[in-house]
Amino acid sequence: MDSSNQDSHPHISDQLDNPLQFTIHVPDSSSPSGNGLQNPNLNPNFGENPVSDAKTVHDHFRSVQVPKGKRRGRPRNPVSSLNQVGKIFPMSFNNGLSNVGVSSVASTSGQVSKTQMENSSNLIPKKHGSGSNSGNAPKKIVDDMSDEIIVINKEATAEALIALTAGFPADSLTEEEIDYGVVSVVGGIEQVNYILIRNHIITRWRENVSNWVTKEMFLDIVPKHCWGLLDTAYSYLVSHGYINFGVAPAIKERILGEPKQSSVIVIGAGLAGLAAARQLMTFGFKVTVVEGRKRAGGRVYTKKLEYKNRFAAVDLGGSVLTGTLGNPLGILARQLSFTLHKVRDKCPLYRVDGKPVDPDLDRRVETSFNQLLDVLSKIRLSMGEVSQDVSLGAALETFREAFNEEEMNLFNWHLANLEYANASLLSKLSLAFWDQDDPYDMGGDHCFLPGGNGRLVQALVENVPIHYEKTVQSIRYGSDRVQVSVEGGQIYEGDMVLCTVPLGVLKNGSIKFIPELPQRKLDAINRLGFGLLNKVALLFPYAFWGTDLDTFGHLSDHSSYRGEFFLFYSYATVAGGPLLIALVAGEAAYRFEIMDPTEAVGRVLRILRGIYEPQGIEVPDPVQTVCTRWGSDPLSCGSYSNVAVGASGDDYDILAENVGDGRLFFAGEATNRRYPATMHGALLSGFREAANMANYARVRASKLKLEKNPSQNAHTCASILADLFRQPDVEFGSFAVLFGRKNADSTAILRVTFGGHRKKPDQQYSNKLLFEQLQSHFNQQQEFHVYTLLSKAQALELREVRGGDEGRLNYLCEKVAVKLVGRKGLGPFADSVIASIKAQRSSRSQKSSSSGMWS
Repeated sequence: MDSSNQDSHPHISDQLDNPLQFTIHVPDSSSPSGNGLQNPNLNPNFGENPVSDAKTVHDHFRSVQVPKGKRRGRPRNPVSSLNQVGKIFPMSFNNGLSNVGVSSVASTSGQVSKTQMENSSNLIPKKHGSGSNSGNAPKKIVDDMSDEIIVINKEATAEALIALTAGFPADSLTEEEIDYGVVSVVGGIEQVNYILIRNHIITRWRENVSNWVTKEMFLDIVPKHCWGLLDTAYSYLVSHGYINFGVAPAIKERILGEPKQSSVIVIGAGLAGLAAARQLMTFGFKVTVVEGRKRAGGRVYTKKLEYKNRFAAVDLGGSVLTGTLGNPLGILARQLSFTLHKVRDKCPLYRVDGKPVDPDLDRRVETSFNQLLDVLSKIRLSMGEVSQDVSLGAALETFREAFNEEEMNLFNWHLANLEYANASLLSKLSLAFWDQDDPYDMGGDHCFLPGGNGRLVQALVENVPIHYEKTVQSIRYGSDRVQVSVEGGQIYEGDMVLCTVPLGVLKNGSIKFIPELPQRKLDAINRLGFGLLNKVALLFPYAFWGTDLDTFGHLSDHSSYRGEFFLFYSYATVAGGPLLIALVAGEAAYRFEIMDPTEAVGRVLRILRGIYEPQGIEVPDPVQTVCTRWGSDPLSCGSYSNVAVGASGDDYDILAENVGDGRLFFAGEATNRRYPATMHGALLSGFREAANMANYARVRASKLKLEKNPSQNAHTCASILADLFRQPDVEFGSFAVLFGRKNADSTAILRVTFGGHRKKPDQQYSNKLLFEQLQSHFNQQQEFHVYTLLSKAQALELREVRGGDEGRLNYLCEKVAVKLVGRKGLGPFADSVIASIKAQRSSRSQKSSSSGMWS
C-alpha cells in the first residue's frame, strides 16, 4: 500500500483537424526524462476547472515517461515500464468509425499498450481522416456517420482526458460497461455518443465533487434522441461509484433514514467495507458492518503519539496516496478540503558506514538495475507458451552483471525496494506477472495526507452502523439468506453478505464458509501471494535530520538484511511533530516479527547516528516509538497482496467473484486486478461490489431469477469456455470458432482476440534451462476477447471472406450484423451451448481412450 515513486505517463498532443482525436507519444526509454510538472493535486481545489485540469494532465503527460507502478523508491529517475509501449500510437475517435468492431472493446485500463496495438491494428477498419489509421474507405460513409455524432462540448478531448483519469478508455468501452449493456450494439455512432455523454457527466461532477450531479442537469445539453443514452450513462456512473460518491454534505444527505431495500452484512470496516457500506446505504439498503478490531480502517491505521501535550500522527499501515490524478481518495480529500503533501523526489542514499553514496556510482548502478528489468521484460516476452514457474528473484540473479562489493550493496538496496513495493521476497514473485497492474497506474504525484489517512477513515465512518470487536468465525450462505457467526455466539442474518477481510485471513482459514468456497476460488486464494512490510516509528524531541527531504535510504552489506531499515520516511512536515519511519521489507520483515522492540529501535538509532554524527549532528533518543507486527496480527496476517510464482492477474478476478447465486460477495485490495496492494484499490473494490449487490437485489425484487447454467456456476462455465478455446474447431487469423452439433444451422460460438503476443521463442535463448522454464503467456493479460453466437454456416462463410481480419470484421458487423460482447454478455443460452460442446468433447475423448486401449 505504501509507495513513494513518481508516476510517469506518455504525453498527449491535440489533433487540430478533429476535436475528438488525439495521439499519445511515448518517449524513447533511452532518452532522459524531463522534469515533470508539479501536479495540481497538491491543491484541494484541483478539479474546479476541468478544462484547465485536462491541460495539466496534458502537460504532465508531455514531460514524463511510462508508468512504473511497481518500481518504488526514489522518484527522481523515472524509467520505462516493463510492459514496454510503442513510441507513437493513435488513440482517436476517428469520427466514430474506428469504434466499429473490435477496436471498440479496448482494455479496461484506459491505456493501450504496444502489444495491443500491434496485434489489433489489423482488426481496425482503416477509415478516411483517421490520422495514422487513415485508409481508403469511401468518404461518403464518413460524412454520413459524422453527421450523427452529437456535440455536447467543444472540449471533447479535454473531457476524454478527465475520463481517462477515472479509469475509462478515451475512445472505447470498458468490459464492465459492455456487460452492463450501455449501448445496444458495441461499436458505431451510438457508442461514440454514449462516450461523449459519459465523459461530459464525469467532467461536470469533477468541476465540484462536493455537489450531487443530477440527470436533469444535462437535459438541455444532450439532444432529446440521446436521452436514453443519458439515462444509461448516468445510472451506470452513479451505481458504480464514478460520480456522486464520498463524504460531502450534499452526498451524505442522500443516505435514506429509513432503508427500503434488502439487508446487507459487511464484514470488515476497512476502506473496502466502508466504501461499500456508504454506497449501499445511499442506494437504500439496510447495512450492518461487523469489525473485529476496536477501530475502523483495517490496514489503514493512523496512531497518535504524544509528547509534552503535542501530538504527532503516524500511519502504521497504508501511508502514501499513490497517484492522485483520478484517485478516489484524492477526491475525498478535496471534499474535506484537505491539502496533500507531495512526496519530494530528493532521496539520498548512505553507505553501510554512514557516508553518502557517490552520486556517479549511484546513477550507474540504478541505470544497470533498470536496464536489467527491461532485459527481463524482453526475455519473458520472447519465450512463448510455457509455465509461469520462475521467480523474478531467480531471473534477476541469473542475468545481473558482476558487481564489486560497494556496487552490490547498492544493487541490493534496489532489490529491497522491489520487495517493499510488492510485500514479498523476490524469490516468491512471479517473473511473468509481478507487475501485471502497471498498465493501470493512476497519474499524478504520490502524496502524504497531513495528519494521517485516519482522517479519511474518520470521515467514511460517520453514520455507518459498525459493530466493533466482532471477530467473524463462520459465514453461512444459501439460496435465500445468509448468516454470519461471530465470537461469543452472536449471529447476524441478512439477504447478502460482503466479505472484505484481507487475503491473509482467507489464506489462514480462520473463517469457515458453509458451504465451502468453490475450488476455483480456493485455488486462487492459495496461488496469490500475501506478503509483509513492517515499520518502526520514532518520535524525536526535534527534527535533527532537517525538513528539506521526505525520504532517505541506507545500504546493507548482506543480501538477507538488505530490507532492514533500508528506507526512511520523514513525517516532520505532515505529522505535527518530528517523526521518522524506518521501513522493514523482504526477509528482514519476517525476522522483525519476533525481534525485541528495544533491539529494533537500537539498530535504527545506530544507523541514524552513523549517518549524522560524523556530520556533527547529535541524534537524541526518541521520546516515543512504535513497532508494527502486521504478520502476527490475526485480523490481517500480513500487509498486502502480490502475484506469486504460479499466479496471475486472473486470480484477482477469481477472488472477486461472488458465490451462492449472488448471496456472498468479496471486496478488498486483493480482489482488484487493476489496483492491488493500494488503498484506492480497496476503496474502488467496495464501490464495485456495492453495484453488484444492488444489481442482484434488483433482479430478485423484480422476481427475475438468475438462470443457472448446467454447471450451477457461471464462472465455472467461463472457465470451461476458456479451456474449449484451447482447441477450437476452426481458427483463422484472430478468429476462433467452437461448433455445436454437426448440422449447418447449429449454433457456433465465435471468439475474436485482439492484443496478446504471439511471438515465437527467441532461438538464442532456447538452450538455457531458465528460458525453458520461462516460456509463459506473459502478455496474456493484455489480450482481450469478444464473443458472439452465430450459425455454423455463417462461421464457415466468415472464414472464406477475403481481406484478412479487417475484411472479416467488416463482414461480421455489416453483413451478419451481430453484436460482439464480453463473456458475460453471451447470456444463459450460450452457457447451455458451452455445456453441450463440453459434453460432446468428453464423449469423443472417452471413445478415443477406449479405442486406444484395445487397439
